Formats: sequence, structure tokens, C-alpha cells
Amino acid sequence: MKIEIHSPTIRRKEMDAVLTAMVEEKIGPGERSRLLIQTAKDQIKFDYALALRSPAVALHLALKALNVQCGQAVVVSALSPGYYLQVLHDLQLLPLYCDVTYDFPCMSRELIEKTISKKPPDAEVCAIVLHHTLGFVPDTAAVAELGIPVIEDISQSYGFWLKPASKENIEKDDNANSQSSVPHSLFPAPHSQFSIVGLEERDMLTSGGGSLLFVMNRKDASGLRGFSGIANEYFLPDINAALAVVQFRELHRNIERRRDIAEVFLKASLPLAARTRHKRFIALNEDNEYCNYSFSLILETGLKDVIAYAKKKEIEIENAFENTIAGAGLADDCPVSNSLAMRTVLFPMYPMLRSSEIERISRLIMTLP
Repeated sequence: MKIEIHSPTIRRKEMDAVLTAMVEEKIGPGERSRLLIQTAKDQIKFDYALALRSPAVALHLALKALNVQCGQAVVVSALSPGYYLQVLHDLQLLPLYCDVTYDFPCMSRELIEKTISKKPPDAEVCAIVLHHTLGFVPDTAAVAELGIPVIEDISQSYGFWLKPASKENIEKDDNANSQSSVPHSLFPAPHSQFSIVGLEERDMLTSGGGSLLFVMNRKDASGLRGFSGIANEYFLPDINAALAVVQFRELHRNIERRRDIAEVFLKASLPLAARTRHKRFIALNEDNEYCNYSFSLILETGLKDVIAYAKKKEIEIENAFENTIAGAGLADDCPVSNSLAMRTVLFPMYPMLRSSEIERISRLIMTLP
């Protein structure tokens, strides 16, 4: 049987929560959306948040909250999601594409400074959108020292602050009847003005579509509170929020499962490193745990032969950056990102993988051409 590249982590708890919302005929924005915000607040300890219908809406409102002006510039990674460009276009903002390095797929302060130095003379930089690409966590503190407002997108890294938990703690969380599980470690105070948690199908947490936009301190919260009265069509429906609430509560269990799977894949990749020039990204920030959003390899050559080899084994793998700015061929001045967009592959990596499937994928990794 074919192993799909992605599968949302939907168990009976998620199904029951969504079914209950349907039975109660409460599917529009309302009580469950407010419960989602409170559940997330128990984990993150933010000051204020909005539950919204998409990450695109979240990015749009975050930029509006910064009082951006037409013609100003925004720094984004060339490996950021493609929808960023539509948001910037709608606000008539100029994107400045920033490159990355071969070892780490996120922007650094040095590369951002280099990007800004090349901007048009009349373009004022009003914001930096710092995407945690493939779950890797950039040095936000260093970027914030530039004195430019930062919007942090942690959609693919949510849970990066959690340290490995004991089996007893995981079982305690699974059996808890409280409104939210007790975190094993605290969310670090971000150095960004606003943070986005996407809840799309392929994010770390999913509601089937949606996002949270939050701010940690009261000063910056005033900018978001002004949007509390916008039309309901911008807010997350309860039927989606019901699913997301369970996803937040199951965070620790799912991250531990990802860690277990990643350990198997990492062991499988060690002989590969000795036999080929395929590489892995390096998590540079030692203060944070890698959440194992994905298992990726930077191939020595192109993707075609490896994808074809995996297809013969009935395992779906894919280009890691197909839906990014560089993947669309729009970042001409970012050679490293363009190279990575043609050579980085993702393997199936999600908590619902069976033991037999994990074994098949690990064998595939060990025998890659």
C-alpha cells in the first residue's frame, strides 16, 4: 500500500469534537473559537489573540496593525510560502527577497542586512516576516536588534520550546480531563511584535484551515484589539476551532511521536551520509528543540531520480519548497534558495505512521541513489 507524503493527525478525539459541534448546530465563529484562544493562551501565555480563517488573513492584519504604508518594503525569505506575495501585493508593499544558507533554511540577521542594503533608495523597510521554514527556529533576538518590526510565523515550528517528556507525563496528559494539558516547559517570550500560528492541513497543528494571530505584550496588543469588530467572515468558524482545540491539547503526545520517528530516520540516514553527498539541515539554535515538523534531505543532484526511486517503493516524497517564492522561480537574486528549491526532498513524517510504514521509509532512506 502506498505511503502518502502527508496525513493530518486526526484521531477519535478530533472526530468527536467536530461531530459535537455539528450536532449542536454551532459551526460559525463563537464559543469554541473563544475556547481555542483560551486553550492556546494556557500554553503560550500571550496577552491577546485573534482566531482567523487563514494565515493569509493573519499576515494581512499583522501588517495593517503595524500601520504600513503603500510603497514600503517588507523583507521575506525566498523560502517563505507563496501566499506571502499575494498579501504584500494586496497591501501594495514591496517584497525584498532574502537568501538563506545551505546549512539552515531560515533568514539570519547578516543576510537580512545584506538584503536591505540592496533595496531601492526610496523604499523604507517597514517589517520583516520571519518564517520558521520546515520547523527550524531562526535567531529572532538577533533579527529584532535591527530595530525593524518583526512578524514571526511559527506555523511549522509550533512546540519548538517543549523539552522531551517522560512517558509518565505523556500518559498523564492523555488521560487528563482538564481544559488543557500542563506544558513541560514555557513558551519563550518572542522578540517579534506579532506571531502567526497557521492551522492549515500541513501545519504542525491543523483546524482544516485557519490561524491564530497573537501578541505577547499589552503595548503591541492595542494594534490587534482594533480588529476585534471586523466582520465574522474573517474569524475562524467553531467547526474548525473544535478540531484545533484537540490538536493543541494533544501537542505533547504528537511531538513525542514525531521525535521517536525522527530518531529512526536519522539512524537510517547515517550510512547514507557516508555513501553519498546528501545532507541534512542543521538546527543552529541550541536553546530550542527541533519539533520534527519534517524529515528532509538536501540531495547531491536533482529530485527526479530520487522521487522516481521512491515511487517504485510505493512511498510518496516531494519537493520541500515547491510552494515557496523560490519554488515559483521569483527570487532571482537568491542563488542558495533557488538551489535548495531544486534539491530538497521531504519524506513522510507524521504521528499517524504505522511501525511497518516507518520501517519501509527508513529502508528507502538507507538505499537512496
